[in-house]
Amino acid sequence: MEEHKIVGNKELNIWEALIPIIALVSMLAFNVFVFRDDAISGSNQFILLMGGAVAALVGYFNKVSLDTMLDNVGSNLKSVAGAILILLLVGSLSAAWLISGVIPAMIFYGIKLINPAIFLPAAVIISSIISMATGSSWTTSATIGIALVAIGKAIGLPAGMVAGAVISGAYFGDKMSPLSDTTNLASAMAGTKLFTHIKYMTYTTVPTFIITLVVFAVLSLTHEVGEVQGTDELLAAISAKFNITLWLFSVPLLVIMLIVKKVNPVVALLAGTLLGCMACVLTQPTILSDFASTHKIAPTYAFLMQSITQGVAIETSNASLNDLFSAGGMSGMMGTVWLIICAMVFGGIMEAIGALARISSALLSFATSVFGLFASTVASCLAINLTASDQYLAIVVPGKMFEKAYKDKGLAPENLSRTLEDSGTVTSPLIPWNTCGAYQSGVLGVGVSEYIGYAVFNYLSPFMTLLFAAFQIKITQLSKKD
Repeated sequence: MEEHKIVGNKELNIWEALIPIIALVSMLAFNVFVFRDDAISGSNQFILLMGGAVAALVGYFNKVSLDTMLDNVGSNLKSVAGAILILLLVGSLSAAWLISGVIPAMIFYGIKLINPAIFLPAAVIISSIISMATGSSWTTSATIGIALVAIGKAIGLPAGMVAGAVISGAYFGDKMSPLSDTTNLASAMAGTKLFTHIKYMTYTTVPTFIITLVVFAVLSLTHEVGEVQGTDELLAAISAKFNITLWLFSVPLLVIMLIVKKVNPVVALLAGTLLGCMACVLTQPTILSDFASTHKIAPTYAFLMQSITQGVAIETSNASLNDLFSAGGMSGMMGTVWLIICAMVFGGIMEAIGALARISSALLSFATSVFGLFASTVASCLAINLTASDQYLAIVVPGKMFEKAYKDKGLAPENLSRTLEDSGTVTSPLIPWNTCGAYQSGVLGVGVSEYIGYAVFNYLSPFMTLLFAAFQIKITQLSKKD
């Protein structure tokens, strides 16, 4: 990504660059009006292709060949190949951790130990700790995030509210951890040192995180989760179906250790899936007897393979648990994979015709003051997250476009790197067709429209960085040496 070339096109003006965006937003709005929550099932994906077709027409009339556009689409799809593989493995891992009892154990002990009155702020803190340790919001959601959403449902909290808490915490760590790819990328694009970048981010990030905790503490107090009935029945139903033991936590702990040791996420998730299958065979005789009928190798193998690829649903004596104890496996992630592919088609064509560069240049022209420069950077990151559907491009393209402008204003590079993270990294899960929005929605099983109002940390971060810019708070100037 650091060697990513920004495609320019002198033939394209700003109004032509905006045509595909206006067309896409209009079509998506009408599509959501017609299909409501079912829009994500396929029609939104086709609308993204239609938006790509509009962009291709604009490019054709501005002397960009179809081969050039398709080549760029191919490059974009190649860039998300790892993300797609991770998605498929997350699907298999969630199913393996369900049948092994790992997720039921997390829910069991979570219901027993976590005070419902402080569940939401606790979910934010737990997610931020895991994300800081792993450097990955995606891994956080795929492990502890799934369990926290399930626990929240069990104690009567709205799924969107819990997902918002998980995502808020997960992106705090993704933004601040030295292990995070976006943290390293933002500092590299702006030309500042990694730990200078992280230290400088604390000025805007810590206040945002504190406000987020306060909001979720208030939300916890306003929901009567402490009066949820049937807790003992829930625990009894889980114990009757699964063999609950603390040893099951060794599976997620080993996966987290692998990621902390900088093992490739694909390898870590595959290991987590295999460990989950082993744990199922060793610790869950009731599950195996229900589904495999015998303990012979062939039926057991067939059950494990069907669970991690096609999904599994486990019925308990408590009807409210049945929705929690189902997983789609790898096939359950195909809708999300489909969405990412179509988003990359639209983003690839927009980039190939020079529309992204033209929009960023237009925003840069408004940067006549320090605040205008910060505001233009934020707007550029948001625009590319909306159009290119990729948080890495939302860091790379504005980073390259605005680097010289910050120097010309006498601003230290950490101002740019912080703004890229405050607006490019954290807003990506708020957009349904962005790779991060599609991922979080698919993994947590909660639509973006359900959690967007509760992802407090994510939508507050850009406003915080603009507030600091407006009042000239902690805006470091270039030194004479620099």
